[in-house]
Amino acid sequence: MTQYERVKIEEVEITDVGTIAVVRFCGRRIRDFLEIDELGRELYGLIKQDGRRKLVLDFSGVEFFSSAAIGKLISLNGKLKLQSGVLKLCSVRPELLEVFRVCRLDQVFDIRQDRADALASFSD
Repeated sequence: MTQYERVKIEEVEITDVGTIAVVRFCGRRIRDFLEIDELGRELYGLIKQDGRRKLVLDFSGVEFFSSAAIGKLISLNGKLKLQSGVLKLCSVRPELLEVFRVCRLDQVFDIRQDRADALASFSD
């Protein structure tokens, strides 16, 4: 495995693992509209300005997120696919995973058990 490079942004921590950007959400709750908008800009910037094509979103610390946050994830996934990229989610708590299942978003997103599983799945 390659060296980890860490960049700290207010809402997220981005770790580069080779060509994969792992984004860990720092807040336990993602619900404020302005915060979600800023997160969207940060994540879209990884695709547009940084040219990232492989993203893992790590939800290990997240206890709650709003429907607006789900909308941003759907939009991010679409933008990434337009660039021939891949988005994977990991470490989603069971109660949040149930929201994805009820909304059938588990069929839209590739949701992995943990970070190691998500990273390993890129070599499939």
